[in-house]
Amino acid sequence: MANLKQVILVRTDIKMSKGKVAAQVAHAAVNCALTVNKKLLKNWQSSGMKKITLKVESLEDMYKFQELAESKDLVNSLITDAGHTEIAPGTQTVLAIGPGPEELINKITGDLKVY
Repeated sequence: MANLKQVILVRTDIKMSKGKVAAQVAHAAVNCALTVNKKLLKNWQSSGMKKITLKVESLEDMYKFQELAESKDLVNSLITDAGHTEIAPGTQTVLAIGPGPEELINKITGDLKVY
C-alpha cells in the first residue's frame, strides 16, 4: 500500500482562535475518517495516521482544492460552522482531504504552506 496521509486546509482570511481552528480541524479529520473505506482507514491507522494542516487564503481557493480532490476520487470534508461561538453561522472554515495516497494528495496541495 502507498504511503497515506490527510491534509486539512485552514482558511486564513477569517479570524479564528487557536482553539476554534483545532475544533474545526478535528471535525474535518473525523468526518473523513468516518466516510473513507474501512481497508484504507485501517492502513492509515496502522501507518501512524499522518495529518498536515495547510493554509489557504480564501473560500474560493478552498473550493478549488475540493474540486481537485473530488476529480481524483479522494474523500474530503468541507466544514460549515454552526456559528455558536466566534464566527457567523454558515461560514465554511476548513477542508480535509484524505486519508489517501500521499503522492496523489501532494500533487494537489504540495505548493501550500504549513498552517
